[in-house]
Amino acid sequence: METVVWSKPEAERAGTPLLVMMHGYGTDESRMVNLFDHLPAEFTCAALRAPMPIADGYGWFLLDYFLTNDFADVIAAANSVLSWIDSVKGGHSSVSLLGYSQGMAMASTLLRLRPREFPAVVGLSGFVLNNDLLALSESIDVPPPFFWGRDKADLVINDEAVEYTEEWLNAHTQLTARTYPGMGHAMSRAELADVSVFLRHYVL
Repeated sequence: METVVWSKPEAERAGTPLLVMMHGYGTDESRMVNLFDHLPAEFTCAALRAPMPIADGYGWFLLDYFLTNDFADVIAAANSVLSWIDSVKGGHSSVSLLGYSQGMAMASTLLRLRPREFPAVVGLSGFVLNNDLLALSESIDVPPPFFWGRDKADLVINDEAVEYTEEWLNAHTQLTARTYPGMGHAMSRAELADVSVFLRHYVL
């Protein structure tokens, strides 16, 4: 990860729980930086910039309108984030994940690859990848806590993706699902308040 924005200076991070934050398709880490003040102050937040240039922003891997994806691209992106996590996790009490839109696909993929590593995962206005090869590689025996927030009227995430996401999360996680009418493909203060309660409960 070449660009990472931290919520705390390096001298204040040791021993804190780390929250790794991943933005959506075609945006950048600033979208996540804007959330720092709305999340529990006990956490050190790290907003990562995705590696692939997309229009005026960045993405984790290529997507089309139907949210189809290439397994090799997904694994390459996931491994780059996991390698970065491995390089910093020794200084923290735990590592949790938060992803928005495509960032939720990333967060859930990291969970599928390392199901016992993350005490809490948050997905906002996003989806879980429907990928046969990824499904074959997962082995989640203890359902991890997962927060899924969205607006049912979100037009960006198609119905098939929502259906698969709901099915997968109910089958593999200890799910907290919340909907926020009128929010659209975005995030809201009410949602972030619920995320903070979730993180405090499962991590702190």
